[in-house]
Amino acid sequence: DCRQYTNRSCEECLKNVTCLWCASSGRCMEYPVRRVLPPADLCELRSARWGVCWVNFEALIIAMSVVGGTFLIMLGVCCCCCCCKKKSKKQVLGVPYKDDERAAREREKRRVRQEERRAEMKSRHDEIRRKYGTV
Repeated sequence: DCRQYTNRSCEECLKNVTCLWCASSGRCMEYPVRRVLPPADLCELRSARWGVCWVNFEALIIAMSVVGGTFLIMLGVCCCCCCCKKKSKKQVLGVPYKDDERAAREREKRRVRQEERRAEMKSRHDEIRRKYGTV
């Protein structure tokens, strides 16, 4: 029973993990497991200690909020960076990458060569048709 550690020390009270120490009243009580945080009528958050004596619930909540918020912001920034990177692979601030320009030039050269080959093949076929009189 946690009440037997009332008016003793925080360390003695918190040896039992089911106990909650209230520093303002010096009481040791059962942790209200049905609630996440102890109610204010039981003990104020700044006076409540659980697990270790040097961290109160108020500081714990603030620290966890800051860590959680920082994590969420970092996650959001990473997602935005990944999305922007995918979008801007083809363009950076409206200017195409040099690789894209090079690829476009190569495509154009290939297209021109293909057209030249087609024209050459057409002229050969026409020549063969004339030779054999199929035109």
